[in-house]
Amino acid sequence: MKQHIAPTHNFQLLDAILDQASVNLFTLNPHKKSITSFVELGNLITQETRDNQIITTLINTLEIIVCAQLRNFPENIFWDFDFMVSGILHQALAEQDGAIAFLEQFAHKMVSLTELFGIQSEIRFRYVHDFIYGFEWARWVQKVPEKRVNIQPFSLTFIDYLLDKSQELTQRIQQGRCQEYKLCAEGFRNPFSFSREPKDEYLLFTHLAKERLIPVPAWSWNAVPIWNQPFGDLREELALKLNIQSQKR
Repeated sequence: MKQHIAPTHNFQLLDAILDQASVNLFTLNPHKKSITSFVELGNLITQETRDNQIITTLINTLEIIVCAQLRNFPENIFWDFDFMVSGILHQALAEQDGAIAFLEQFAHKMVSLTELFGIQSEIRFRYVHDFIYGFEWARWVQKVPEKRVNIQPFSLTFIDYLLDKSQELTQRIQQGRCQEYKLCAEGFRNPFSFSREPKDEYLLFTHLAKERLIPVPAWSWNAVPIWNQPFGDLREELALKLNIQSQKR
């Protein structure tokens, strides 16, 4: 029996969650001012599958992830979801009969990740940018490229690495062995040499996007992640060029 496509208004519910949160839906797409809506992403999803159970479960997965990000990163600035949604969908479809189980597992791991790095955790990062736009992923691939070059930024393998890293980092902070992660006056941790205050973060990341120095162009459904550039050093250099000073601690 042919399955029906999930109705568009289900995707509208995801847009409504963001609207009700009163966040500025900034994108890093140099050609747009706001993110691709979930209704638009829904149109792309239904072009690739008509399986109602997969679509419905994917919508539930995205709802769980969006709510977790809003709850744990309320000051987040850039909210591109295109490539993450594309990655989740394609991994689920590749699992065939295991698609639903994969989506449920992905949702669980992403919620854990946001809770372990967000404002309610010991780590207390301010934004999800480094995870969504691939800075952590590129650094991870560069360590063992021959084994990791084909592992995607939103794979369970990489998410598991981040979960392990969060546990290690939390332990180091609790034991006082992580001075570079000292709390800033604003109550967030910033291990970088440059400020990550909202106006500085916006300025730096929009310039990085314009100069194509974002490892994962998460605003693109068909993005091609790049790992083999020194993105960390290039970000430091651009911050210096833009005169973005380090935060007082």
